[in-house]
Amino acid sequence: MRLENKKIIALVDNDFEDLELWYPVHRLREEGAQVDLVGEEAHKSYKGKYGVPAESAFAFDDIHVADYDAILVPGGWAPDKLRRFPQVISFVQAMDKEEKVIGQICHAGWVLISANILQGRKVTSTPGIKDDMTNAGATWVDTPVITDGHIVSSRRPPDLPDYMREFIAVLEKK
Repeated sequence: MRLENKKIIALVDNDFEDLELWYPVHRLREEGAQVDLVGEEAHKSYKGKYGVPAESAFAFDDIHVADYDAILVPGGWAPDKLRRFPQVISFVQAMDKEEKVIGQICHAGWVLISANILQGRKVTSTPGIKDDMTNAGATWVDTPVITDGHIVSSRRPPDLPDYMREFIAVLEKK
C-alpha cells in the first residue's frame, strides 16, 4: 500500500460536491491512507449537493493539524462555508507553512484564498472562480491538474482521475 501510515484531513460541510469528496476519500483509502472527515461538529451528517451524506469523525477543535500529512478541500458550495471557520484557515496555513500536501478542486480554491496562501502560486480551479484566484495573486491555468510544490489543484469532477494520480504521487514523496 503506497500511502500506509499517511493521515489526511478531508474537510466537510453541507453542500460539498459529492464526487469531489468521495472519489478522493475512496482512492486514498484504497492506497492505505487514513482519511478523517472533519467538520464543525463531530459525528454530524453533512449532505452533499446531490444528497449523498458524509458523517464527520471529528470536529475542527478535536484534531491537531500536526498529526496529519495532507488536507483535502472538496468543491461545491461547502468551501464558501468552510473558509469562515478560523480553524480551517489555521489548518490550511499550517499545512502550507510545513509544506504538507494541500489538495483543492473546483470551488475549494476559495479556502486557499481566504488562507492567503496563493500569492505567486500556479493553480487551477473551476473557471467560475478564475478571477478570485488571480486576484489572490495566483497564476491560473485552465488544465485538469496543476502541482505547484505541495499544492495540487484541479478543476471539476471529470478531472478527478488526473487530480488523484497527482495528489497520491506528491503525498507518496513526502
